[in-house]
Amino acid sequence: MVDPMTSQRPKTLGELRASGWQDRTIKEEIRANLVDRLRAGGDLFPGIIGYEESVLPALERAILAGHDIVLLGERGQGKTRLIRRLIELLDEAIPIIAGSELNDSPYDPVSAYGKQIVEEYGDATKIEWIGRNRRYAEKLATPDTSVADLIGDVDPIKVAEGRYLADELTIHFGLVPRTNRGIFSVNELPDLPTRIQVSLLNVLEERDVQVRGYTINLPIDLLLIASANPEDYTNRGRIITPLKDRFGSEIRTHYPGSIAHEIEIMNQEASPPPPAVPVQVPEFMREVIAEFTHAVRASTHINQRSGVSVRFSIANLETMIASAVRRGLRTGGTLAVPRVSDLPSVAQSSMGRIEFEVFEEGREHEILRRLLAASVLDVFRAYLAGFDFGFLLERFEGGELLETGDLIPDADLLEQVGNPPELTGLLARLGVSEESPAHAASALEFALEGLHLTRRLNKTSGGGATMYGLG
Repeated sequence: MVDPMTSQRPKTLGELRASGWQDRTIKEEIRANLVDRLRAGGDLFPGIIGYEESVLPALERAILAGHDIVLLGERGQGKTRLIRRLIELLDEAIPIIAGSELNDSPYDPVSAYGKQIVEEYGDATKIEWIGRNRRYAEKLATPDTSVADLIGDVDPIKVAEGRYLADELTIHFGLVPRTNRGIFSVNELPDLPTRIQVSLLNVLEERDVQVRGYTINLPIDLLLIASANPEDYTNRGRIITPLKDRFGSEIRTHYPGSIAHEIEIMNQEASPPPPAVPVQVPEFMREVIAEFTHAVRASTHINQRSGVSVRFSIANLETMIASAVRRGLRTGGTLAVPRVSDLPSVAQSSMGRIEFEVFEEGREHEILRRLLAASVLDVFRAYLAGFDFGFLLERFEGGELLETGDLIPDADLLEQVGNPPELTGLLARLGVSEESPAHAASALEFALEGLHLTRRLNKTSGGGATMYGLG
């Protein structure tokens, strides 16, 4: 079989026949490429985290079965990303009749144009090779989506050129026919009006399209994948029943099930920090952000029907880092390490990215503050349960206070406790190997907050400063 990516690719239909190239349907193509990957082993979808034992096996079975697929899941569960990764299961390139807008196969054209060209030129028909990206299209379902967008409509310009209305060549085809021999994705399918969903029925079952009553035998070859919110899909019934029946496989997606997966996604997706000040984020601070996200997802005060996206944790990590960088720029620090005093900015920026239950109006900030404090406490207990804080508590026995805040320099914070040697043991318990002032200050703040949350220290905040003490 010819290698389609070499410079010796066939340029005419006759050369293509002589090369031995074999045509196959899109589902046969994707299935065969998946079979090759499964036999080879390894990671089929690098970058897709937390779906190894749930979503990906279901997706593999659906592809092997040759099914059209609907992915159900709340926002921010990676449905669109997963769909786009299926492009990698396409052949690197396939031949089409040159100039065809429907990706006509040189062996079996479906459009009037393709049939006319092959009939007229035969083996001299010119062909071109298209790559994977030209064989994928997606449409975000919106209420203003029309049948013309998806299927097509009469092109008045072509009519004005002298063609008859009954001529198929007067049609301007929509996204679905133009994705012939490829993958077509509809995001948030329930948002499509009913009459638009009806237009997809023939595409899924009979594999043809109808435009303005034209009698057209246009057997479209595609893999249709849709995404939907399960609330819309199951409760409000906004996907019409005949259309639901035509999807072969329904796959439920989900949020990361573990803190480790949440952190892995955060690390993978978060934007790199600005280069102004070098940044290092201790693992325990990343865990606080991940625990906070899981706490928000489990809270009865949050509207869980709208979901809490993984973008929530990603953005929170970015905000925490930005707060640390701001401190470094303001105080002349040479290394930015996030501290507990950076967390209030996380709670503040989170307000607009989640939906609270109606009866919680006015309590939003307090709810997030409590959830964030609980997250810090969980991580504190996981790392520092049983640790001897005597060296730190002695510091407060004389009624003295310790002041910190998001703009307090690392050195100033450490100076208040005299930079005791026990900080080395604290850093070791927190898994921090580098003993820089910035890391020591981060560990110290974390310990102070944990002692406050376990009711061994009092805390007062105001005017941008936080005071810890025994009184």
